[in-house]
Amino acid sequence: MAKILELSASPRSSIGTGSVNRMRKAGRIPAVIYGKKHANKSLELETKAFAKLLQNSASDNILVNLKIEGEGGEALALVQEVQHDYLRGGILHVDFHAVAADEDIHASVPVVLQGVAAAEKKGGIVEHIIHSLEVHCLPKDLPETLPLDISSLEVGESKHVSDLKLPEGVTTKISPGLVVALLKEPVVAEEPAPVAAAAEGAAAPAAGAAAPAAGAAAAAPAAGAKPAATPAKK
Repeated sequence: MAKILELSASPRSSIGTGSVNRMRKAGRIPAVIYGKKHANKSLELETKAFAKLLQNSASDNILVNLKIEGEGGEALALVQEVQHDYLRGGILHVDFHAVAADEDIHASVPVVLQGVAAAEKKGGIVEHIIHSLEVHCLPKDLPETLPLDISSLEVGESKHVSDLKLPEGVTTKISPGLVVALLKEPVVAEEPAPVAAAAEGAAAPAAGAAAPAAGAAAAAPAAGAKPAATPAKK
C-alpha cells in the first residue's frame, strides 16, 4: 500500500510573478490544494523537503498528510501534478488534490513485470503492453505498484488484466481480457539472394543468341566492299 507521508506547508498570501520569483530564490515552491470538500488554498513548500519526498517515493501516486502551519489544520491529499523547469532544473509548482479517508479515489498505478529474464530464456521476447492500470479504492488501500509474474510464459502466450492480483479493497474497470504482456517469437530476418550469382546470370548471353548474331554479321557486306556486278544488258 502507498505510504502516507508527512509534509508541511504554509499559507501563501501574495501572488504574482515577482512574489513567486522571490519565493523560489528563498528555497520555496508555490503550491495549491483543492478538492470536493476542501476550499482552494494557495500554499508554499520547502523545496528541499518536497524534492526529498519525491526521491523517496516508489510510485507516482504520492499520498501526503499535509500540515498547514499557522492554521493548525491537516489535509489528506494526493500529489496531483508537479510542474518541472526542464530548462533550468527545479520544480515550478505543485498541485494537491485533497481527499477524505472514506472517499473512493481513482489513480493510475504502474504495472511492474517480474520474471522477464526467465521468460526470455525460452527463446522469446517480452512485450510490455499495459504499463499502468487505473484502479479505484480508498486512500489507505492505494497500492504503489501492481506486480505481475511472467516467468511461466511460453513463447506465444500472454498475461491479461485478469492475471493481476489486485490487493483487497482495490478494483478496476478495465476489461479483464486485455493483454498486459506477452512472450512473442523473435523476428528472423530473411537472407538476401546471393548478389554475385544474380550478377553472373545477368551477364551471360541468352541461349541461341550467338548464332543469329553471327549469321547476321556474315550476311552484312564488309565495310567499303563493292556490290556484286550485274550482267550487262545485250
